[in-house]
Amino acid sequence: MIVLLEEIREGGLSVDRELTQEFLEGVLNPDGEATGFKAQGPARLKAQFERVGDKLLLEGDATVGVLGPCRRCLADVAVQVPVHFELNLVAKPKKDEDEDEETEAEQEAHEGENTSGSDTADEETFEGRQIDLGAIAREQILLALPMDLLCKDECKGLCAVCGQDLNVKECGCQRKVADPRWAALKDIKLK
Repeated sequence: MIVLLEEIREGGLSVDRELTQEFLEGVLNPDGEATGFKAQGPARLKAQFERVGDKLLLEGDATVGVLGPCRRCLADVAVQVPVHFELNLVAKPKKDEDEDEETEAEQEAHEGENTSGSDTADEETFEGRQIDLGAIAREQILLALPMDLLCKDECKGLCAVCGQDLNVKECGCQRKVADPRWAALKDIKLK
């Protein structure tokens, strides 16, 4: 999903692209490292580019249907994840070929600097004459995923002893584990 800078005219540019299920599966399971979520189907990304001085303002919206595990009982939970983002896109400054290269010590010093100030927190850089909207969408979808899901608020979870789903039936296991430090007091009889 490449957007060329020449396409973004003075009035801006509206983009409406399909995020295929294959693309979403690649986002949710990159290089075989599963996030625990599965895409339920394709989604639509609507984005608006606006020129603001030497920067580009990008605003995007999508709703991605995902399937993920309940944090208590591990049952699959279907959820619609709203993805909304606003970014300032800034062209990466070009280095002159005549300019001396930074020494390794200077590069390491710059790497340690805090670049998360209020002016750059919502800025992304791009190189060349094109913007990879797919890479931006990938990052924003991952940031929007919920930390944990519940199938229902009253979910009882799994038995810690036998693994039975307690929402389906009770297992009868003694789940209250006695603290071994108090085990000696169990046999004391009071008169």
